[in-house]
Amino acid sequence: MTGWLGRIVALAILLGLAACGPSKFKTYSGPPVTQVVVNKGARQMLLLNGNTVLKAYRIGLGNEPLGHKQFEGDGRTPEGLYYIDRRNPDSRYHLSIGISYPNPHDAVRAAELGRSAGSDIFIHGQGPEGRALSKLRQDWTAGCIAVTDAEVEDVYAMVRDGTPILITP
Repeated sequence: MTGWLGRIVALAILLGLAACGPSKFKTYSGPPVTQVVVNKGARQMLLLNGNTVLKAYRIGLGNEPLGHKQFEGDGRTPEGLYYIDRRNPDSRYHLSIGISYPNPHDAVRAAELGRSAGSDIFIHGQGPEGRALSKLRQDWTAGCIAVTDAEVEDVYAMVRDGTPILITP
């Protein structure tokens, strides 16, 4: 009797887990991403291994997409060389990976303007807010780089902390 009861409980647990749906956490076993390149003007993000493009994505930017981020709240996406420095599995935008903005130069430039450089610049998915806003306009973030929720799952799996990210005009 205990054997049958144990099997029924195990089956119930397996069925319950299967009903939870697919996980947003994917695995990746391909070539490592050695650099991320974002071309703001083309609204494109490339994941590279050396000179080989592993993936390319259409992106949305800050709601003021032209020019380098000057200070917190300006709606611009930074430009320059940064690094992936953190990840947020509980992001309100599905998943997100952090960009090391501001660098020391960014902080000094903002201070000269009497402002804070800000922080919390991420590559992230859309989440509920982004799905609604992205239907109205392509560039809707506060300065981040946005892809779809399905795409950020790939990026989150492929890009490791410490990976350089070059953001060009």
